[in-house]
Amino acid sequence: MKLVKDIDKNQSIKSKVSDKEAEEAFKTIIRWIGEDPDREGLRETPKRVVNAFKEYFAGYYKDANSVLKKTFGDVDGYDDMVVEKNITLESHCEHHMAPIIGVVHIAYIPNKKVVGLSKLARTVEIFSKRLQTQERLNMQIAKTLMEGLEAKGVAVTIDAAHQCMTMRGIKKEKATTVTNYYLGSFKDDLSIQNRYLRYISK
Repeated sequence: MKLVKDIDKNQSIKSKVSDKEAEEAFKTIIRWIGEDPDREGLRETPKRVVNAFKEYFAGYYKDANSVLKKTFGDVDGYDDMVVEKNITLESHCEHHMAPIIGVVHIAYIPNKKVVGLSKLARTVEIFSKRLQTQERLNMQIAKTLMEGLEAKGVAVTIDAAHQCMTMRGIKKEKATTVTNYYLGSFKDDLSIQNRYLRYISK
């Protein structure tokens, strides 16, 4: 599977760069901005930033498909929409490495099985902890859920602020971006899509 190959590739790339090398790179950046990395308050900063980056980009070394393997079939035939709203999103844009902060709404229509609700949020977490564009992130979440759950349909909406345009550049601090991606029943049946949109707008 391509995702697993990508994880192997990323692990191989990471193994070529040690934490110490990454710390030295951040020391260089500190000098470049005009600061002294040997100043008392900054001596541990490169190490802290490396550890922070391990959290920010942990999604490169996790497989979202494995998260969705454990499902539950004993649901007494439940086949209506499952909606999970307001999942916190924290990602970074691939163009400026600036934060993307917002929420994700997810809905799916089960096909004989459901998944634990935390797994929906965990899927968001895995893909968001990478350098991203919002459009690609939206599609990755939706397609992974559709395939992993063998669902009848999936809908994913992201509403987020991009600090690459709120804190720099055009500096429109109140601007947010909304993207939607529909698969299966949500794409084919406008009434289902509209019901989903009513749910997430409440």
